[in-house]
Amino acid sequence: MTPKVIYEDENFLAVDKPANLLVHPARNPKSQIPNFKEPTLIDWILKRYPETKDVGDQPETRPGIVHRLDRDTSGLILIARNQKYFEYLKNLFQTHQIKKTYLALVWGKLEPRKGIIKKPIRIKTGTIKRTVWQGKAEKEAITGYQVLKYLQSFSLIEVVPKTGRTHQIRIHLASIGHPIVGDKLYGLKKISLDKLGIDLNRQFLHAQSLEFSPEAGKRIKIEAELPEELKIILDTIS
Repeated sequence: MTPKVIYEDENFLAVDKPANLLVHPARNPKSQIPNFKEPTLIDWILKRYPETKDVGDQPETRPGIVHRLDRDTSGLILIARNQKYFEYLKNLFQTHQIKKTYLALVWGKLEPRKGIIKKPIRIKTGTIKRTVWQGKAEKEAITGYQVLKYLQSFSLIEVVPKTGRTHQIRIHLASIGHPIVGDKLYGLKKISLDKLGIDLNRQFLHAQSLEFSPEAGKRIKIEAELPEELKIILDTIS
């Protein structure tokens, strides 16, 4: 599966990233040296939109990248095509003026059907894993959710993160006992999806839509359809 451009103009791209694809070269946790051997979304973007090569805070490794998605998360990501618009989008994200909506399938019956998870997050020393934390020095992390439907032993939910911490949605849902199905880092270790008839080599988390003002006086909502492999999972458990 390859990335797909959902929207483009002279300033930015909205790309539907497939799961199992890194956005940019990942750094080794110990050496902090990026691995440039593994294919990334950036490789794909640079071939088609070479003007992005000098855009961003770290154009040598993250050209045009304003935000990111985890490797195993599919869906929408914005790419700036010039430095001026990069700064514009960066400000929108920092001031929480972009509404991000995700679809997720989580374990168990999530109750109440609508709620807000507000727990700060910190990284565990010496690993890529993060955890919720009650320390005063940590930055806040806020995630809103709404249950769309209950399916057997699962809940299909819509998630709207109010902040943008790394792994935020995954950590928050796991912290309340409802981890995302297929999440290898924060998910349930003792339950085999194979035994439930589910063939899934990714986590069930999809960045479905982005809503924001691309310029003064204009508002747009860009959407990415649920990938086929996730539709099959829903059909299997329905």
